[in-house]
Amino acid sequence: MKIGIIGSENSHTIAIARIINVEKKIKGCTVDYVWGETDEFARKAAKDGQIPTIVKTPRQMLGKVDAVLCDHRHPKYHLKSVWPFVEKGIPTFVDKPFCYRAAEGREFLKMANKVGTPVTSFSVLTHQQSFRRFKGKLDAIGAIKSASTWGPCDLKSKWGGVFFYGIHQVDLVLHAFGFDVAAARITRNGQDATGQLLYPSGLIVTMGLIKEGSPGFGMNAVGTGGNVQMPIKTDKDSYLHGVKTFTGMFKSGKRPLTDEQMLKPVQVLEALEKSLKSGAIERV
Repeated sequence: MKIGIIGSENSHTIAIARIINVEKKIKGCTVDYVWGETDEFARKAAKDGQIPTIVKTPRQMLGKVDAVLCDHRHPKYHLKSVWPFVEKGIPTFVDKPFCYRAAEGREFLKMANKVGTPVTSFSVLTHQQSFRRFKGKLDAIGAIKSASTWGPCDLKSKWGGVFFYGIHQVDLVLHAFGFDVAAARITRNGQDATGQLLYPSGLIVTMGLIKEGSPGFGMNAVGTGGNVQMPIKTDKDSYLHGVKTFTGMFKSGKRPLTDEQMLKPVQVLEALEKSLKSGAIERV
């Protein structure tokens, strides 16, 4: 299966290509094509990931690849770059966040579902063993009454503000505590902030959005029968499980996530973005 990667300014491109091409950990797949936002990005990705062909435009991959993934830093470029591939039935992985606006995401998924092309998108943090251990302990502590996460996030990032790194904590929260978030709010204090996700059950999950100095990511949950606190440490090969997941979809045609599971993180991030401007609680 020949794979093409659109975008190479992100370190994920090299990491994914190394797993497939250099370390050969995914049977039956090779990354054969790459397009870069600049020639320098493309050359570095091709060299370090042993990708044989650099294309001048992503569309040059059409008819040559069996699957495609996009890896821009800013999510506003994601869906436009892969739209023509999905229309042609080419399985697609969209790096996090799935998109910049949920309305665009709905139209994209409507098109993908109509033509029957499997697509997926996720943060690899939810694929780490430490997160799976955390989630596995939640049933033992009863009804969750309070929860929190922490991790790096620059609200003024040129790659989409809260979208750029906020997606990691939002994905962790949704996969741990449920996708039915009803509202969101951001409170700032200097360069740092907290984000609050409000559930219909009354649960409030607080995210620590730390611009500088965060020692990675972590989660905490307090239940009626105890509590769990755990740093979400990355696996030795932090991308491997994620790569196995989307290449598995490429081969099987079976999506690992539903439309809602891809769209809800974007909707939550949009609400957080609105709250940052309004200072109020915003509905998701």
